[in-house]
Amino acid sequence: MSRKSTATRQAVVTVAAWTIGFLIFFPILWTIILSFKSEGDAIKAPLDVLTSTWTMESYHEVQERSNYLKHFWNSVVLSLGSTLLALLIAIPAAWSMAFVPGKRTKDLLMWMLSTKMMPAVGVLVPMYLMFRDFGLLDTRIGLVVVLTLINLPIVVWMLYTYFKEIPGEILEAARMDGANLRSEILYILTPMAVPGIASTLLLNIILAWNEAFWTLQLTTSNAAPLTQFIASYSSPEGLFYAKLSAASTMAIAPILILGWFSQKQLVRGLTFGAVK
Repeated sequence: MSRKSTATRQAVVTVAAWTIGFLIFFPILWTIILSFKSEGDAIKAPLDVLTSTWTMESYHEVQERSNYLKHFWNSVVLSLGSTLLALLIAIPAAWSMAFVPGKRTKDLLMWMLSTKMMPAVGVLVPMYLMFRDFGLLDTRIGLVVVLTLINLPIVVWMLYTYFKEIPGEILEAARMDGANLRSEILYILTPMAVPGIASTLLLNIILAWNEAFWTLQLTTSNAAPLTQFIASYSSPEGLFYAKLSAASTMAIAPILILGWFSQKQLVRGLTFGAVK
């Protein structure tokens, strides 16, 4: 009886998980479907959309109108640049908080996390004026700095969590063998936390890639990433659903592929130290 109830429970959980997963993925799936329709077919009823003619027309028009590769390269530079810069800052910071904590370490961590709760529009005007005065508007360097700062609290928190799972005795043994601070972080701590660092890196790349608010406010053309590429298909004349869907599909395809191939590493890192 218990085996039957366990099997039934597993079946129910499996069906529920697949249902939730489908509901979450459905907007992306529908966007991909609309990208292969004409503008006239894209605004029809759902069943009519599915039975209408499939075409690459929207992709051809998007390619002719916009320089996709330029926006794609900007997204790659901004995502990787901000992620590497965040890791360079966060690894030493997380090390100090995990192994040399002070009285205010937890308060500092909570303060860093609380900055993510502040509406970005609240600091838009001063940020815009600073970027204008320093000549950083529509530059990759400016956006790399902004993306680093907005994602840094999450990176520090994640690395701090991973580092706390590493026994401090190992680092003490390394110090007794003559390791200095640089060697301790580079050759002892970092290799042991590779799963956590890798998952943090992947998550930060995804967050930076999908950031829309700051990239739309602080860029126009030169440093415009794929978020600006998508927004260019929303005009005063209205929304061109087929072209907008084609542009969105082209923008999210690289990050979807990255997430698909790195999902095991991402899950492994996110659950690092969860099971003892």
